[in-house]
Amino acid sequence: MSVSRKKKPASGSTPAVLALEQAGVAHSLHPYHHDPSGDLGYGLEAAAAIGVPAAQVFKTLLADVDGALVVAVVPVTGSLDLKALARAVGGKRAAMADVTRAERATGYVAGGIAPLGQRTAHPTVVDTAALAFEAVYVSGGRRGLDVSLAPADLVSLTGAVTAPIGR
Repeated sequence: MSVSRKKKPASGSTPAVLALEQAGVAHSLHPYHHDPSGDLGYGLEAAAAIGVPAAQVFKTLLADVDGALVVAVVPVTGSLDLKALARAVGGKRAAMADVTRAERATGYVAGGIAPLGQRTAHPTVVDTAALAFEAVYVSGGRRGLDVSLAPADLVSLTGAVTAPIGR
């Protein structure tokens, strides 16, 4: 009797990168040195380190909408509008998810949560600002790694809806 096991990432790879590779989606990896003592925040640090406009870099946040986890992908230059997120998924109330719960549900650590390759798939909403770019940058699944891909591919791979959820 054989046991099916989830494929482990190759050395240096992450589940997010594997998801992109397995889907055959065009993407680029952008590793950088993460400075844990920095005060920019993960997304702004990534933008500065890889030399791209901060408006093109998106952060992945998890919120609790009416008791269920929802993934929000918003520009690092702003914040998440929780009411807009709840509306986007047909919910009533939203609050930021507890960090421990978010890490457990995604399989990633805070500051490195990727919208792709999460342990459990969650409803996902990508801010409409992403659609203005040819490529967007999101976490590659660990601190110090971003990936760039077309916004349409991000939406398709995550099964996301788009809505104006950023402020």
